[in-house]
Amino acid sequence: MSLTSRLKQLIGLETKTAPSLADASGFYFDLFGASPTLAGVTVTPNTAMTCAPVACAVRSISEAAGSLPLHIYKRLPDGGKEKATDHPLYKLVHDAPNSFTPNAQFKTQLMADALLQPHGGFAQINRVDGKPYELLRLDPRLTSIVVDYSNFEPEYAIRANGKDPATKIAAADILHIPTPAYDPTRGLVGEGREAIALALVLERHANRLFGNAARPSGVLSLKGNMTPDALKNAKLAWQASQSGDNAGGTAVVPADASWQALTFSSTDAQFLEMRKHAVAEIARLFRVPLHMLMELDRSTPRSLEAIGQEFLSQALLPRLKLFEQELELKLLTANERSEYCIEFNVDGLARADLLARAQAMSTLVSARIFNPNEARDVGFGKPAYKGGEAFENPNTSSAHAGGALNAGNDNSQQEAAA
Repeated sequence: MSLTSRLKQLIGLETKTAPSLADASGFYFDLFGASPTLAGVTVTPNTAMTCAPVACAVRSISEAAGSLPLHIYKRLPDGGKEKATDHPLYKLVHDAPNSFTPNAQFKTQLMADALLQPHGGFAQINRVDGKPYELLRLDPRLTSIVVDYSNFEPEYAIRANGKDPATKIAAADILHIPTPAYDPTRGLVGEGREAIALALVLERHANRLFGNAARPSGVLSLKGNMTPDALKNAKLAWQASQSGDNAGGTAVVPADASWQALTFSSTDAQFLEMRKHAVAEIARLFRVPLHMLMELDRSTPRSLEAIGQEFLSQALLPRLKLFEQELELKLLTANERSEYCIEFNVDGLARADLLARAQAMSTLVSARIFNPNEARDVGFGKPAYKGGEAFENPNTSSAHAGGALNAGNDNSQQEAAA
């Protein structure tokens, strides 16, 4: 036994042999995310995306991440930072990861993989002369990613079609955006499969209910002994007079017939409540505010800024931080990490309306927290102007006639009138 194996065994990290198929007891089902749930349906990343609330939650997070600009910043001695547009990796991170994938699409797909797939999302780093040249997302539907956590450092291997021998790849050449699940081998979908299965079963029941006309609109009762042909003709006559363009009209029945309309019972009302509960469970699973899943029954009127800030802090920001730190760890050298950082610009996500932004920027400039150029950039994305880098209160005399912001020009009312 090697020293490494003895150390693993001593601290409880020894590799255990998987049970055989005969006595697996669900081991392999759990491993591949195909274990049937208590609801009787199998939940995988692909089937989970057929559930509307899951698809909405995944798209809300991944598309928001894909729409945010990603920059490399240089740390300044005063504690600030500025965009490092001259860094060799800036175009790779900000513009496009490779020659055929838009930057927004790359970030969106990688974040969706992290939310859906076991272990998370993966991208391969192709290097030229030891430097990152392009980033290639590894599609989990086409490429099998094997992650070994038995060692202190995870080891990665790739199977191109799931059958070829696994090709090991260095951890430094893999971007690994981890799953938010507690157990990375199961993923978020695996851990929340019962909640997702409940939503799937309720959706399928509703489809069968209305698709197969499982609940008729009413019962037409005919008195006396009726032959099968007479019942068939009565049914056809009723449908012809009360369906299609004639639906909703006044029904006239013979004296020996009666009509009883069917309405939703308390059980049906409970079914609707269960569907709302299933949506709320999925919102809890992905930590997405309920209104982001278009469930507005319990929502309270709030500003767009408050809604955006809630989504940013609860659902998006934790995922973005992991994304940023993985990029810094794998793309920047140890020396560069002390000088540069890679961050998403989230200012636009929680941006308030025009009037609120104008008032906020005016207050920040007056308090000398921002100078006018910074306020123009952060609040409105406008370019800087000459003289706008001075930290002066525009409401004081220095900003008026003869002040520094007016470059000493005494623009008096008399001169203006002249």
